[in-house]
Amino acid sequence: MDDRADFAAFYEQAHPRVLGVLCAVSGDRHAAIDATDEAFVRALERWSRVGKMASPDGWTYRVALNGLRRAKRRAAKERAASHHLALTSATPTNPELWEAVRALAPRQCHAIALRYVADLPEAEIAEVMGITRGTVASTLADARARLAQQLGEPSLSEESA
Repeated sequence: MDDRADFAAFYEQAHPRVLGVLCAVSGDRHAAIDATDEAFVRALERWSRVGKMASPDGWTYRVALNGLRRAKRRAAKERAASHHLALTSATPTNPELWEAVRALAPRQCHAIALRYVADLPEAEIAEVMGITRGTVASTLADARARLAQQLGEPSLSEESA
């Protein structure tokens, strides 16, 4: 019973600080909440040992930060996998062309995929990518020129991709 009261007091004192640190570090409140809550669940499960440590706060910060890092790495891998899957599952009519697209700089690759796979107009691509419409237009033009150069085409117009 005393352990529960000790943990409850620890939780009330430490939780807001751990959450604040993770929010500041990640800039992602949802990920910070998940990692903080997971760290406190682990602390509770091991409270008989963690509560006797010189710094239960330090242990909990470490567990929370490690959880946040794992979540961020997993999310990055999922984004990369879904991006790759979207490009590879687009049933390209010209596999050589789409292999060259995947070799472009990330912004060019994303713009080409959004234009020719998702069939989005430049204004929507700009919104999705968080850039101006003019930047989309120049990115697409640069990407088409680079593809034409790589594929040995005299010019790769918008209609031919």
